[in-house]
Amino acid sequence: MPPPSAIDVEAVNDTQAATFIERLSINGVQARRSKNPPVATGLAPYASSDMFKSPGYDKPKAKRWDHFLNQESKSRKPSPLKSSAQLLKTPGLISLGGGLPSSNVFPFEHLDIKVPNPPHFSEPETRDSGVLVRAGKHDVAEGKSIFDIHVAFNYGQATGSIQLLRFITEHTELVHHPPYQDWQCSLSTGSTSAFDIALRMFTTRGDYLMTEEYSFCSAIESATPLGVKCLGIKMDAEGLLPTDMDRILTNWSESDRGAPKPFLLYTVPTGQNPTGATSSAQRRRELYAVAQKHDVYIIEDEPYYFLQMQPYTGPNAPDVPPPDSHEAFLDALAPSLVSMDTDGRVMRLDSFSKVVAPGSRTGWVTASAQIIERFVRHSEVSTQNPSGISQLVLFKLLDEAWGHAAYLDWLIWLRLEYTQRRDNIVDA
Repeated sequence: MPPPSAIDVEAVNDTQAATFIERLSINGVQARRSKNPPVATGLAPYASSDMFKSPGYDKPKAKRWDHFLNQESKSRKPSPLKSSAQLLKTPGLISLGGGLPSSNVFPFEHLDIKVPNPPHFSEPETRDSGVLVRAGKHDVAEGKSIFDIHVAFNYGQATGSIQLLRFITEHTELVHHPPYQDWQCSLSTGSTSAFDIALRMFTTRGDYLMTEEYSFCSAIESATPLGVKCLGIKMDAEGLLPTDMDRILTNWSESDRGAPKPFLLYTVPTGQNPTGATSSAQRRRELYAVAQKHDVYIIEDEPYYFLQMQPYTGPNAPDVPPPDSHEAFLDALAPSLVSMDTDGRVMRLDSFSKVVAPGSRTGWVTASAQIIERFVRHSEVSTQNPSGISQLVLFKLLDEAWGHAAYLDWLIWLRLEYTQRRDNIVDA
């Protein structure tokens, strides 16, 4: 089915002509790290993406979203327990106030993890030539690492550990390069939890939440008990139809519908669940334009983003050559909504569930600083932070064993692996 014609709407901001600084490159990561202060390695240090990303002075700042935040979100205050962690670095201070157990009684001396040695990523290759990575209890004190069991297995900040947040922030800038100044990331305990927090930040009982007409069942089940009604937007082979969303919002009657005009959209633009549809770059631009026209805030749920497969050529045709560089791989991906978000009106949900392991229960959220601050306030008194065990394992794999280049190599390998599995099913 061909996509509909472009929507005749005008952008409602004046940031389209902004010229942005050159985006971060893989080779530039280490240079940036060398110029930044050393990562804090104590217990539960304060962490923010602002420590690790480009300042973006030539980019616009995000719009404010106070008019969308509900009373629950506006009422949240910083956690005194989390805030007091900054006092732990006071020389000579022995704190009895935070309930932090001594790592001396943690029944773990070290963790050994065997991981793939790039570019040999397959299970048999890992078994034969994988690298053994060790995380010890006191690696920081012994100068072996910037993250260890002593730190990771204790209480942490709701943003996630500073060590893993650094990698995530760099990765987000490498892949998406958000086009506004004050974007930030925060780790989450997975996208299902992050979406639940988002609903509790934005919605009030009786509100409508816009989704694709066929939507992820867990998203619907999260919204329904909160008294939030889901409003399905028509779809085609490329996913959600911006023309239908524009029609609904243009003709919305609060008296007829018994509810205010919807302002929140939940969408899965890549490998949409359950239809599998993936929106093109043009479709995403049209969707964003409609969101600007009607002042809609977008929750972009993208667990399958890096599983965009090679084009299918048929059982007797040669395969399309795989990407020959990291840049070619990233350019081959449909651009994310957060990569075109000049307003800061997108909360992007990412997860390690489909690209590393779902049992890690670790993901991250990208949004404006205002929204991340509210997200963190909620996390502090609910999920607290992702599992320290998971964060340590992911850090040892992604940052110490691999680095950004090898992680992208892994994602390319994963793309080709799933492409082959798809081809086998289709050819059968």
